[in-house]
Amino acid sequence: MGVSTSAPDDGVTVVTVDFPPVNALPVQGWYDLAAAVRSAGADPKTRCVVLTAGGRGFNAGVDIKELQRAAGPEAILGANHGCAEAFSAVYDCAVPVVAAVHGFCLGGGIGLVGNADAIVASEDAVFGLPELDRGALGAATHLARLVPQHLMRTLYYTSRTVTAEELHRHGSVWRVVPRARLHTAALELAREIAAKDGRLLRLAKAAINGIDPVDVRRSYRFEQGFTFEANLSGVADEVRDTFGTDKQEEQA
Repeated sequence: MGVSTSAPDDGVTVVTVDFPPVNALPVQGWYDLAAAVRSAGADPKTRCVVLTAGGRGFNAGVDIKELQRAAGPEAILGANHGCAEAFSAVYDCAVPVVAAVHGFCLGGGIGLVGNADAIVASEDAVFGLPELDRGALGAATHLARLVPQHLMRTLYYTSRTVTAEELHRHGSVWRVVPRARLHTAALELAREIAAKDGRLLRLAKAAINGIDPVDVRRSYRFEQGFTFEANLSGVADEVRDTFGTDKQEEQA
């Protein structure tokens, strides 16, 4: 359980997240993930990082139960900062990051894959931002990197999901493979990237980030301000307290 790192191939480092049962990460989990990705990218022997997960799905976002247990604002502040750290770690990683996505990729998972350099997904993978159902706002910045603007807005307002095949058609998912082939397919892409000169790869990553039309760090932090406003007003708690209940199903 937690975040682990392995090096299955020359030049390739795999960072695996495993927080049963659904990979909804606690505050410390986001910081641990950020540290693992930054450490992998800082290793001069690493030329590509693969971000993957164990269990039923890639990522279910923030641990809502941890937020519900908190008496004050510390948990939501911790989740805000932890997510920002993890998303930035993927984006700022000195070498390309390949996300290997299976099952559900929701909430914070969108922040991770939206900031990755490439995505390989299994046929059962679905992507979405159910933030409005969970008393939160955020990661529209990253969803907008996966789908066109109007589709992003529709998905955001409805909390609907899209399939890996749909994202493949939009060009944001590199390959869609059977679940049993996901790890192999992600490593195949990572090996192809890692075969390049590591010095040039690092320069290429910095250059591509430098020409991005949107500053993803600033854009996401702007969104998070509205998350905190929703918490201060009390509306976030009202919605969050219906999470997983029959009342939320009635509102959907």
